Amino acid sequence: MKVLKQVLGVDVAQKELVVTLGRMHEDFSIEFYSYRIFSNKETGFVALLKWLKKNTLTEIPLRVVLEATGVYHQKFAHFLVDNCIDVSIVLPNKISNYFRTLEIKTITDKSCSEAITRFGLERKLENWKKPSKVYKTLQQLTRERDQIVHERTMIKNQLHAETSEAEPNERSLKRLEERLLFMNKQEKEIKQDITEIIQEEKTVEEQIGYMTSIPGVSVLTAATILGETNGFELIRNKRQLTSYAGFDVREKLSGTSVHGKPKISKRGNKYLRKSLHLPSLCSVKYILEYKELYTRIVSKNGIKLKALIAVQRKMLELTYVLVKNQSVYNPNYEIQKRVPLKEENTLTS
Repeated sequence: MKVLKQVLGVDVAQKELVVTLGRMHEDFSIEFYSYRIFSNKETGFVALLKWLKKNTLTEIPLRVVLEATGVYHQKFAHFLVDNCIDVSIVLPNKISNYFRTLEIKTITDKSCSEAITRFGLERKLENWKKPSKVYKTLQQLTRERDQIVHERTMIKNQLHAETSEAEPNERSLKRLEERLLFMNKQEKEIKQDITEIIQEEKTVEEQIGYMTSIPGVSVLTAATILGETNGFELIRNKRQLTSYAGFDVREKLSGTSVHGKPKISKRGNKYLRKSLHLPSLCSVKYILEYKELYTRIVSKNGIKLKALIAVQRKMLELTYVLVKNQSVYNPNYEIQKRVPLKEENTLTS
């Protein structure tokens, strides 16, 4: 029977790659015909490539489908692209949602790799591209700064605790203060590196300009968003972006007795969500649309954090729209949009 598609589904772990080869025949039936485990390192990649050549049809394009698992899939994905193999990287929430639709009672590494293979055979997926060097560097630097800020907060808490003791240890206090100064120095160096990269890349500088035209969005926030999304390279719409960031809403409803509260999935990029927290606090003061959204949600359920998350989602979508349209923020956009609607209602009444 003629083969239409062939896919390798890979369940990526820190030390191993659990893989399943599958085919879709012309009658749309799916067959899993080979299963292996390889080490998640260079020697394992080479062995997997040799195994693929023996077990796949050369006349049918092969697609490798991976689940985005932190950083453990990155080296393997780069290796595959360098060897001219089509790669698709899927968000964990997509795979987990798809997994629930399958009649699989026992979850193992093998069943996960089979589910990923089936997902790749049933869906039309886009090719993953290696991140641009400049966006990858921005991602590394902004993540490094985030880690330093986290460590610095811990040191400040330790310093406060030590100074509050009845008899603080002077040498301990000195060491903590020295570590604090070192952290401040490192953060300053990282910010300087980010500034230099932006100034060297005209395209990135323009994108940063579009995004920072939004009240509350700093250069650092804009750099984080560009770094984590690879300059919105594979983002096709706002819905996909919010899902990638983990801002997509999940709600559990079943019959008449189960009514779970709607909440964001958080199964996405935590760095994007974190970077928008402080900007959202500023935007609810200076952007009319977000101020109204915040007030409406707080007055409805009294939960300020929930309102801020809704604003953060809107802000992320706005950064995407501005970059794609190559435009700056227009504070009167919502007002101008409402005027034609009022005129239309006046004429029809």
